[in-house]
Amino acid sequence: MSIRWLFLDINSFFASVEQQEQPHLRGKPVAVVPMLAETTSAIAASYEAKAFGVKTGTRVSDARKMCPGIIFVEADHDLYVKYHHKIIEAVESCVPVAAVMSIDEMICELKGSQLEIENAKSLALKIKRTLAEKVGEFVKCSVGIAPNRFLAKIGSDMQKPDGLTVITKEDLPHKLHSLQLRDFTGIGSQMEKRLRVAGVYKTEVLCSLSKEMLRQIWGGVLGEHFYEWLRGNDTDQLTGKTKSISHSHVLPPDLRNKEGAYLVAQKLLHKAAFRLRKINMWASTIAVHVSYEDDEKYFENSSRVMECQDNFSLLQALQDLWKPLPGRPLKVAVWLNNLVSNEEHNLSFFENERGLQVSQSLDEINAKFGKGSVYFGGVSADKTAAPNRISFTSIPDLEAD
Repeated sequence: MSIRWLFLDINSFFASVEQQEQPHLRGKPVAVVPMLAETTSAIAASYEAKAFGVKTGTRVSDARKMCPGIIFVEADHDLYVKYHHKIIEAVESCVPVAAVMSIDEMICELKGSQLEIENAKSLALKIKRTLAEKVGEFVKCSVGIAPNRFLAKIGSDMQKPDGLTVITKEDLPHKLHSLQLRDFTGIGSQMEKRLRVAGVYKTEVLCSLSKEMLRQIWGGVLGEHFYEWLRGNDTDQLTGKTKSISHSHVLPPDLRNKEGAYLVAQKLLHKAAFRLRKINMWASTIAVHVSYEDDEKYFENSSRVMECQDNFSLLQALQDLWKPLPGRPLKVAVWLNNLVSNEEHNLSFFENERGLQVSQSLDEINAKFGKGSVYFGGVSADKTAAPNRISFTSIPDLEAD
């Protein structure tokens, strides 16, 4: 089978939504930021801003120097979630969505006559037209069509914005040779270093390595998967299982101290615990990460906990993790890791059953009367300290605030 998957990537999603909503931003360099402050960084940039080198992670102060006239817009995450669902609905009117990969990415499985290349390309163009009609002409997407999900994702990145790339088995591996190693999903800075140690500097060399060699470089079965993916073979990548839940927040200036940061950390943990219960999962590890204005400085701490999903157990663990925190923090992140499902959860005599019942009752009240109707006293000092934020790998529920 020459093709099977269609991968769709919304171009500069947050910035595109802002340009769709605010006509005066169209055609202008725009950066979306978590707050309007010089010390924060862009979480998205329009293509007009990208032309000047502004990208995700660029500091506001640097972006001003790189791109005179750039416009900064404070993120409206509820708006982005609404657009996300509008996009899903528009795509579903053309072809079923097999999986939502992130806030701005999704993948569709081609079947029947769609497996013919010209029909698949026609489908991609239909999706683009439907997005323009039902979502907005400034919300564009790049599409990759390929025999497996990995290559479909790679294809969606090869032509931006508003691109369409088809990769068939007959195109392999030569169609990949122009790519840099970091262009491949799964090759970050650390993996690139490992490849260089093994003498791999170019994609052409990467594609020529044996399955055994790739397994050795990756240190496990993922290397074998990579070997298959580069050759257009399909292996199971959509487990549908959430491995972790995380929330992070850049602190406003008045909360850049240990006490203020702790308030925000508690709020983030409440959000994470809400999501944990909503998907019927249990966490056995909690971790915190705190960064500072000095990029080289950070604080990390984590601990194992008895499998739980109630706020009380998690807050107690957070309190213990927080005690050694030094200095004046800039950003706080909270993770819940090593998740297991209800079916896999091990019952224990030490479970905080009462705490879980209270946590579930809070969920029900907030679902009925609106988010924030009831909340824990620990966050009452500043309920708005950590509003909804979107990770590129998850889409928050609007009521989870």
